[in-house]
This record gives sequence, C-alpha cells and structure tokens, in this order.
Amino acid sequence: MHIARRTLLGAVAGSAALGAVAGASPAPADAAEVSAAAAALARLLPRHRQQVAFRTVARKGGADAYRVTGRTGRITVEGTTPAVQLTGFHRYLRRTAHAHFSWNGEQTALPDRLPAPAAPVTGTANAVHRFVLNDTSDGYTGPYRDWAAWEREIDVLALHGFNEVLVYAGADAVYHRTFLEHGYGEAELRDWIPGPAHQPWWLLQNMASFGGPVSDGLLARRTALAQRIVDRLRELGMTPVLPGWFGTVPPDFALRNPGARVVPQGDWGGGFRRPDWLDPRTPHFARVARTFYRVQEELLGAAPMYKMDLLHEGGTPGDVPVSDAARAVEEALQSARPGAVWAILGWQENPRREILDAVDRSKMLVLDGLSDRFPKVTDREADWGGTPYAFGSIWNFGGHTAMGANTPDWAALYDRWRTKPGSALRGIALMPEATGNNPAALALFSDLAWTDGPTDLAAWFRQWSVTRYGAADPHAARAWDVLRRTAYGTTRADSWSEAADGLFGARPDLAVTHAGTWSPRRLRYDAAEFEKALPALLAVAPGLRGSSAYRYDLMDVARQCIANRSRLLLPRIKAAHDAGDRARFDGLTRQWLDWMTLLDQVTATDAHHLLGRWAADARAWGATPAERDTLEYDAVSLLTIWGPRAAADGGELHDYANREWAGLIGGLYRLRWKTYFTELSDALAAGRSPKPVDWFALEERWTRERPPFPSSPRGDIVRIARTVASRL
Repeated sequence: MHIARRTLLGAVAGSAALGAVAGASPAPADAAEVSAAAAALARLLPRHRQQVAFRTVARKGGADAYRVTGRTGRITVEGTTPAVQLTGFHRYLRRTAHAHFSWNGEQTALPDRLPAPAAPVTGTANAVHRFVLNDTSDGYTGPYRDWAAWEREIDVLALHGFNEVLVYAGADAVYHRTFLEHGYGEAELRDWIPGPAHQPWWLLQNMASFGGPVSDGLLARRTALAQRIVDRLRELGMTPVLPGWFGTVPPDFALRNPGARVVPQGDWGGGFRRPDWLDPRTPHFARVARTFYRVQEELLGAAPMYKMDLLHEGGTPGDVPVSDAARAVEEALQSARPGAVWAILGWQENPRREILDAVDRSKMLVLDGLSDRFPKVTDREADWGGTPYAFGSIWNFGGHTAMGANTPDWAALYDRWRTKPGSALRGIALMPEATGNNPAALALFSDLAWTDGPTDLAAWFRQWSVTRYGAADPHAARAWDVLRRTAYGTTRADSWSEAADGLFGARPDLAVTHAGTWSPRRLRYDAAEFEKALPALLAVAPGLRGSSAYRYDLMDVARQCIANRSRLLLPRIKAAHDAGDRARFDGLTRQWLDWMTLLDQVTATDAHHLLGRWAADARAWGATPAERDTLEYDAVSLLTIWGPRAAADGGELHDYANREWAGLIGGLYRLRWKTYFTELSDALAAGRSPKPVDWFALEERWTRERPPFPSSPRGDIVRIARTVASRL
C-alpha cells in the first residue's frame, strides 16, 4: 500500500468516532472501506455473505456506533467504520442468531437464511479508546504465527469492538535499518536483535540477542507480515499502535557516534544485560529518532498512537532528569508525528509522575494494567494527575492455561469510574500477556465499552451459555453459573488478577505452591464447586455439542479439573514421604503421573494446546535446517527455561510461561516429576537423603533434544472428559 494512503487511513482510524447511527445518513465511503467488512464476512460466514449489506455512515457527536436491521435473509448493518460494522453484526449474531466467534471456538450453526432481528440492534461506544494486546503478546501468544492466524485474530478483534491494536511485528526491521545509518554493520545488528519469541522484552529495553541471530530473510518475511497486518487494520478502520523510540541503542553506541551520551541500564531478569539508553536531551537522540520514525513510516506507514514505556521494570535514568527525558521523547514523537498519542503502560511504578508532569497529558494515554489487580487502586485521576487512561485487565501471565478472571471487579468498577465527576477514563485496554484463552472473559470485557450502565453478571453469563452453544439448555446454564461463581467469580481483594497455575508444570518440590514464580500461591476459588461444571457440560443436549466452542469449553473445564487435583494430591504425597511410608508414597505418585497422562490426552484434543504445533510454526519460518533449529529453540525455550541459567535460576524466569499443553505435560513436565519421585523413593528405600537434581541442565537438554510431538489434535474430548469426570 502506498505510504500516503497508509497515513490517510491511519488518520481516519485514529480519529474519535463521532456519533450515533440512528438517524444518520449514509456517507460517501472509500470503496476499500465498504468492501472491508464484506470481505471479513466472506471469510467468516461464506455461506451467508450475500445476505448482509454493510454501510458506512457519517459520525455525529463523538462516539462509534452501529445499527442492524432487516428481514429474514436480508440484513443491513450500518456503522461508523468497517470494524464497527463487524462489531454490530457480531452483536446481532449473539442476540438474534445465538452464534458467535471467539479466540477459542465458535458457534456458527446458522439457518440457511439469517433470522431477522425482532427490533433494531443498536450500540454506541462509551469509550473512545478500545485498546488490545499486551507488549508480551507476540512472544507468549505466537511469535511465529503466519498471516492466516493474524487475519483470524484481527477479524475476532473487530467483531469484539476493539479499535486500537498493538503491533510489534516488523519492529526488528525498523531497528535494523535505523542503526545501519548510525555506525553499525548489518551482521552485528542481526546478532543484537533477539529471536522473535524474545523480541517483546528487547523492545521494552529489558534484554537483547537471546534466541538469535536473525537472518536477512527472516527480517524480510516478518516485515512482509507486519505490512499485511497494518494494512488490514487500516482497511477496517482500526488503528495499528506501533512502538515508538525512546532511546534504546546497540552496544558501543558512543564509540560509533562520538559525542553521544549513553546511560547503562544494568541487568534484568537475573541473567540479561539491558540495552543502553541514549540520553534523550542530546542531539544524537534527536537524529536517531528522526531516522527511526522515517524508516518506520517507509516500512509500515504512520500511526496516530505509539507505545513507549520509558524506564520499564527497573530502568535507571542515571543523572538524566526524568522530566527532561520525557519532554525530549515527546518532542521527538511530535516532531515526526504531530498530534500522535503516547500510550504508556500503567504497571508497578510506571508511569512515573515526573513523566506525566512533563508532557502534554492530552496526548498521552495510560493503559492501566492494575485496574482489577489491587484494591488500593481507587483514584487514577489523583494517581496520574488527570491523564487520560484506559481501564485494563491482565488476567493472564505468560500464557498460562488457567481459567478465570476478576469479572466482578469489571462489573463493579468500570461504569462507576467512567461516569464519576471529573473522570479521566477514556477507554478499555485488554492486555492478557497471551491471547487465545478465556473466551468468556474476552466477550465480557469487550462488552464493557458498548454497555450503558453496570453489567449484571448473572444475566450476562446466562445469555452467554445460549450464545456459546446455539440455544438455551439448562445444563449449559448450570455449567456457566458454576463457572461464574468460581473461576470467573474471583476479585482483586486478594491482590491477584490471574488464576493460579497448576502444579504439574512446576519444578518438582513436595512443598511447591505455584509453577511460575509470580503466580498465585493458592487456588482462588472452591475446587470442589468448580468440578460441578464438568458433568453439567457433559449433560448438554447432543444437538448443541457439535460446535468448536462446546468442544473447547469441555476440554478447558476438564483440563482445569485435573490441574486443580494437583493441589489436593501433592500434600498427600508429601505426608507419605515425611512419614517414611514408601509404599503409600509410590502409590500416590503413580496417581500423580496417571493424572498427568490423562491431562496430556485432554489437551491433545485442541489444536492450540499442542507443543508440536508451537514448534512446527517456528520451524516453518526457517530457510535452512540450522535456522529452523534456531527458531524452534527460541520458541520452545520461552516456555521452559526462558533464558540462560542465570535468568532461569537466578532470575527465577523458568516456567514463567508454563502451560498445560500436550507435549509439555507428557514430555518435560512428566520427565521432571518422574525423575524427582524416583529419586525420593530410592532415597526412602536406602535410608538416605535424596540427591539434588540440576533442573536447568535437564530442562535445557530437553528443550534442545526432545522427541517430536504431534502438531495436529487427536482424540475425542467427549469420551476423554467422561473419563475425567468418572475419576474426580
């Protein structure tokens, strides 16, 4: 796409929607805009594509809006952008046709002729900013996804009403080309850039190089993918949010650029040297910034919003005043992109108050990652001096497969914070560290931006059970009411926003309480109550079991039931060991390993719970056997050791991205626990202390030399889930 057109569409996408659709007249629209929603429908529902007409209408009054009307087999969708039209159509599907799309499964068993809505289906956004994706998403969701996967992701995001999408793909090529103009050679820059799985933390200025080097061919292929992503977003009237530049430079920048002043940033994660930071007050910073934004526009076009986290997770300003640095970063952005918004994550102590006090707050958006995390968060207007912010949720860390989210906090806080006098809340920010999990949470959170007044959770989940499977069913309603009160009934009162991970994925220890170092130490709901959801799902009417949505939910609930069993069984194993009862210890550990076998079988039924697929996706990007091996190691190491020994052990990053996937469970996780239990049993028999195990050495060896695992799903989840239910 021509750069001028990219810039124009980006400006259109980034402007606030301007009015309700009711009563608005159709406006002349770009042909590409008119066809974008129809093209999406052709991908999603090809059999019904001729039954829906999409119309772009003029904006009035400041809000995106849609209106769906029509008769049987002839539906008209009006909306302020193609993406908003898709949002309206999806709302019609959910309300009228009891169908929907999601990250995980869909229900599209529709009649030959689409049903007529009983009354116009209308919606008006209460939030200008509907931001989605975490900085870490490219790593933990799928660093080696192809265009087909991204195309599907964008369609799903549009259907759910989002209008601002973080795009990290292609940033590696931007940095590479930028620093070729500032004293560096092509090969040394490729050595500096990490593998795609680890690039998010490089862009956050946490680390460099690990998982690389990247090849010229890989940079070119990733650039081509990024161009397709941003082009599609603009076609739909959505904003690609691109990374801005705030001073990250390769090693020895001052030697290559005499007179430059850099501030060393020390270490991150126990084993990574952070990239140096170029003093933003200096002419060298201004020159590099000009190059960066020029190269970025040449490759990806301009955008109305840029994501930057100055001094993220322990970065140090040295003797550079933070306020001066913030002003200089902002000046460089505004010089290159007048009027652009600086998006910054609200996380830990970020953004520092010195940053907010130094910049034009009207051109900053804080993406609050702690809205549903800490009960002490009550007044963001005071915390951030009235800076516009988005109500956010990070319900998932590292791509953990645990079910759950603090939905009562969303229902209790969002509308109240948005409507209070003097509110600075201007949007929502959906930021799980990995997508592709908790489809109910995706739907509920995205609905906040299109709902007037508070959300009635009981009513919402009751309707969700109908939408999810295609018709009302008492057993489906019962299952989802159980899930509402358990996994989706947790709150921030305990200062957690994510569900507890299972213990099968933890480094073995009889007293272990969590797999990821920063994960909850206990289950945040009643496991016995949660288990009631499984027989309820299994009792759903046979005619409603045909959708991928039903199969996913059955898999996910069965998986979670088994994962929760790990917290009941491990204390019994410990008690047997501490009592010196080897026979009981061996019997209980056999049960543990049997549960792991069943868990591997459950997850093997879903395409997105396969380590084999994750590895195959990475290898598909390589051009040579050596490159394929490098990329596979980059992808798999993120899930196991994360980084080198110092980071995995000293920084405790091992298993940060643990997940209950077929291949991981039956491979590394089973190997670790079997090794551990065997040693403890042998020690009991010999009356000696158990020998220590070098877990990193075992994990590193397995990460590099493990056997291949299937990349396609296998097994009947209904049959396997019945087995799970019978053993609970």
